[in-house]
Amino acid sequence: MPSYDPNAMPLTALVNLDKPLDFQGYVAAGGYQGAGKAILEMQPSDVLELVKDSGLKGRGGAGFPTGMKWSFVPMFADDDEHKPDNKYLVCNADEMEPGTFKDRFLLEGVPHQLVEAMIIAAYTINANKAYIFLRGEYFLCAKRLQCAIEQAYENGWLGSNIQGSNYHLDLYLHTSAGRYICGEETALINALEGKRANPRAKPPFPQVSGLFGKPTIVNNVETLSNLPHILKHGAEWFKALSPNSDPGTKIYGVSGRVKTTGLWEMPMGMTIRDVLYGKAGGLQDGLELRGFLPGGASTDFLTSEHLDVPMDYDNISKVGSRLGTAGIIVLDSQNCPVGMILNLLKFFAQESCGYCTPCRDGTPWVVEILTRIENGQGSIDDIDSLNKLCDFMWLGKTHCALAPGAVEPLRSGLKYFQDDFLQHIEQGCCPLKKDHIGVGLKQNHLTKNPPAAVNGVKHE
Repeated sequence: MPSYDPNAMPLTALVNLDKPLDFQGYVAAGGYQGAGKAILEMQPSDVLELVKDSGLKGRGGAGFPTGMKWSFVPMFADDDEHKPDNKYLVCNADEMEPGTFKDRFLLEGVPHQLVEAMIIAAYTINANKAYIFLRGEYFLCAKRLQCAIEQAYENGWLGSNIQGSNYHLDLYLHTSAGRYICGEETALINALEGKRANPRAKPPFPQVSGLFGKPTIVNNVETLSNLPHILKHGAEWFKALSPNSDPGTKIYGVSGRVKTTGLWEMPMGMTIRDVLYGKAGGLQDGLELRGFLPGGASTDFLTSEHLDVPMDYDNISKVGSRLGTAGIIVLDSQNCPVGMILNLLKFFAQESCGYCTPCRDGTPWVVEILTRIENGQGSIDDIDSLNKLCDFMWLGKTHCALAPGAVEPLRSGLKYFQDDFLQHIEQGCCPLKKDHIGVGLKQNHLTKNPPAAVNGVKHE
């Protein structure tokens, strides 16, 4: 096995946000070699085995083994009467998870990498049509992706008889009309078909009956972007990128009041401390760490006691959270955890598709209760109500994972920051705002309509 190389960061090596490589520049840097090897030298089944051997897991949040997911797509002989007239590959680039911006970085900085990756993936599952489902607000991504797609067509990497082979593939860019729920793969498929973006019941799973009722694979941008490098360098090389049991690299992000916000590609399994303090430089002067969401807005809080936990799927799960998108959102000592959780729940309540009762009614109910607590009008019974709602909206009780994800920061917030919730109730205001608001609010915290202003500060 090749030795572990901590400096090999393949996904971001060619990223240039100011002027990404055009087709000629990307080829000169080694681009399309992986796609050429797959199409011209390997059978689809060989590529599938290579991806399985690499141990690549989905980078969109779930962490499901990519090769295993592809293997669920039924394969047919050319003369099989049951062979579908098409299969589909879809790239999920609808990046709307708060605190997550890794896919945008790749799409703006090296668009040809994704185009090459989709050629490899589509060839492996025998798909002849592929779609990039892009977040509608990513205007620059759309411009650069469309340019890369056109250049790939012009140079024989898309269309009929790719590079003289018998394989053909058409790739389309679809800009989303919006909604966070489109990040769920079956809701994405419905939206791509022109329907309301409601998640579908499973089974059937998309690998068997997806887009337009045909076998479909949906993968994340970062997941797919690993493929050209795995094809070029092999499975053992990919495994050696990480000293951890989870192979490859991961793009970690940090947002919040740290010294340096941003994205860093690092070996999978670097500790939270490596990312938060080694790369982001720690918190800004005068601030202390209260907690953080390790994988975007829909993950459970962790605290400073978890700083030495490796940032991989298994270890983060063992301490009660999820790796998710690896976008760390920091809660510092001058930010209120109740207010932060309220802000997140407002987002999830707005983005619910409304299909199932726990999510449709539960998220606004949580927002109502948290708003009362944050405004100093809460009661001790509200804590019990919030705990019951966390159970009411948990896994297995909703149509999809939006509601369980929405209550993860609430559920863990009640665990780690219970004193903050109680102080809001007992003091009749947010403790961090007490010096500014004064004590008058405490006398009014049980009234239905609190005063518009207390001590000259507007109260909303």
